[in-house]
Amino acid sequence: MKTWLITGCSTGLGRQLAQAVAGRGDRLVATARNAETLRELCESYPDTVRAVSLDVTRPGDAAAAVALAESAFGGLDVLVNNAGFGFIGAIEETEPSEYRPVFEANVFGLIETTRAALPALRRRRGACVVNLSSGAGIAGAAGSGFYNATKFAVEGLSEALAQELRPLGLNVIIVEPGPFRTEFLGRSLAVAAREIPAYEETSGRRRQYRQTNDGRQAGDPAKAVAVMLQAIDAERPPLHFPIGPVAHRIAETKLEAFRADIDAWRALSIATDFDAPSRRAAS
Repeated sequence: MKTWLITGCSTGLGRQLAQAVAGRGDRLVATARNAETLRELCESYPDTVRAVSLDVTRPGDAAAAVALAESAFGGLDVLVNNAGFGFIGAIEETEPSEYRPVFEANVFGLIETTRAALPALRRRRGACVVNLSSGAGIAGAAGSGFYNATKFAVEGLSEALAQELRPLGLNVIIVEPGPFRTEFLGRSLAVAAREIPAYEETSGRRRQYRQTNDGRQAGDPAKAVAVMLQAIDAERPPLHFPIGPVAHRIAETKLEAFRADIDAWRALSIATDFDAPSRRAAS
């Protein structure tokens, strides 16, 4: 039986994961900015689920949630950093007041929640940090640059964290979902207020995608959660874990393009070291 702390449990994959974790009998500290949204979950599992308000951008909230896990259940085995939101807008279209909050939630909130949980996690060998990235954390796309940037940050941070925690017997998993039928394209997605006509064929298409695909995504959230649980429970969990055919296609396309650039420019781009001293100069 594991003890979990999951952020962003009010909707989407966070909600699905919280229900699955509770349903299989694990202990759970479920969090949301408004803990009242988790009342039904707590009432269904009064012995094993606790709910607490956690805004990842508010100092002290994460530490209080970790303290609850330790006081109520004696420790912490799995942290899932799920809270965050998406954003659409071309780089030029977007104001700092629009894009900075995305970084505060998706990057700095994740960092502070992780830092608060690590002392408790280090006391449980085999504990795990699960960071929700996205297919957007694998490859950039027009109209999603700021969201891409936050998820790229999550990827780099997680890779470094994995190297720091592996010798301590802890695991890190970067979950990289494609499109799933959650509220992500609805209430969990912000859009730049300004539209510049020059970007109609790039970021404009991303705006249109949001309007035409909300609630029609092919991915089943319940199936996503099921495979996440298998990865988290695995003896040797993956570091990178793309979920769904779209995420796999993004990853494969990125790898192919990256390899093509490396191969095409290898001879020129590696010839950058100082010239080796000649034998005559050495003698």
